[in-house]
Amino acid sequence: MSARSNTHRTAHETQRLDTAPLREFTARFATAEEIENWDKHVTANPNGGNMLQSAAYASVKNGHGWDVRFLVLESAGTASYNLVLEKKFPLLGRLWYLIKGPDLADLEDLKPALDACAAFARSRKFNVFAIKVEPDIVSSSEARAHLAAAGLVKAPNIQSNDSTALLDIAEPEKEVFRAISSRARNAVRRAEREGCEVVQREQSPETYRALYELMADTVNAKGSMPLRSYEYYSRFWDEFCNRGQGNFFFVYEDGKPSVGAFVINYGSKATYKDGGSTQNRKQYGDSHLVQWAAIRRMKELGCAEYDFCGTPPADRIKDTSHPLYGMGMFKTSFSKTVTDFVGCYDYVLGPVRHRLWVKGAERIFRRLETTRTGGQFY
Repeated sequence: MSARSNTHRTAHETQRLDTAPLREFTARFATAEEIENWDKHVTANPNGGNMLQSAAYASVKNGHGWDVRFLVLESAGTASYNLVLEKKFPLLGRLWYLIKGPDLADLEDLKPALDACAAFARSRKFNVFAIKVEPDIVSSSEARAHLAAAGLVKAPNIQSNDSTALLDIAEPEKEVFRAISSRARNAVRRAEREGCEVVQREQSPETYRALYELMADTVNAKGSMPLRSYEYYSRFWDEFCNRGQGNFFFVYEDGKPSVGAFVINYGSKATYKDGGSTQNRKQYGDSHLVQWAAIRRMKELGCAEYDFCGTPPADRIKDTSHPLYGMGMFKTSFSKTVTDFVGCYDYVLGPVRHRLWVKGAERIFRRLETTRTGGQFY
C-alpha cells in the first residue's frame, strides 16, 4: 500500500469524521535541537514528510527570496514538523507558505491545526494575512467540500507534483517490475539487451553541468516546464547531495550523456526531481532503463514509494494539448494511474488584505521579483 494512502477517505468515512470531536492543536517554533535533527522529525510525520519540507530545501530557500521558519504542530502527545516559507510585503504584511503541508494524520485535523497556526502568529504579532497550504490529501469531492467548509480558499497550484504518478516500490523487486506496464518492461529489457548501461555519477560541477544541459535540451525541444538558473539547480543539488539524499543517473550515447536524472531519497519516499535528454536518440528504452535503475537504487536505500513528480491531472492525462502530456505518458508507463492531490489553498487571516492579494497584488509582486532577480517567485 502506498505510504500516502491513509490520506484518502471514502464518503462514509468523511461523514463519520465530520461528526467526531475535533482534536485540539498548539503551534510553536522548533527548538535548536529539533532544527539540528530536522529531517529525522519530518520523516516521522504522519505521512512521512516530503522532500520540500527538508533541511536541504530550507537551506535552498532561506535568504533567497524567502525567510524560513520551522513550525511544530502538537496534539495529544503527537507532533508534526512543517517548513514555513515567509515573505513580507508592503501594506499587506506577511504570507506564510506551508509548503507540502501541514502533514497531518487525518483530514479533520486540518482546521484545528491551522487555527493553532493563526493563534500562534497573532500571539507573536507577525501580521500574517494568509497561510498558504498544500497538504498531501488525495483530491475528491468530499475532501474539497471539507476544505471549503473549513474556510480554506482554493488558490492556483504551485508544485509540479500536485498531480503525479506514484509507484509502490515496497514489494520485492520482481513484484515491482511486474507491476509496471508491459511497454515499460519491454523497453527496459530491450535497452539491457542492446548493451545500454546506467552510470551513477557523484556530485560535482561536471555532473551538474551535464544534467543541466540535458534539461535545457528537453525544455528547448518541448517547452514543457520552466527552467530555473544553473545556479539555482547547483545549489539545490548540492544541499541534497551533501546530506546523502541526492542521486544522479546517466546513460551515454556516442560517449556523451544522453539521458540524465536526479532522484532524491528522503525517508521512505523517493522523488524523481529533475531530468532531461537529448533528442532523436538511437538507443531504445534508455530513459526507461534510467528510471528502473533509480527505482532499484531507491529500494536499496529503504524507500517504499517512488514519486515521478508531475503529470497532467488524471482527467487530462490523454489530452495531447496539455504541456505535460509527453511526460505523463512516460511516467504512467510505470505507474498506471495518476494521483491528484487537493493542491494549494489559502487560510485567510486578513480578509481585506487577502482580497487585495488575489485581485492583483500577488501578480504585481511576482512580476517585480521576476524582473529584479530573473528567477521564479515560489
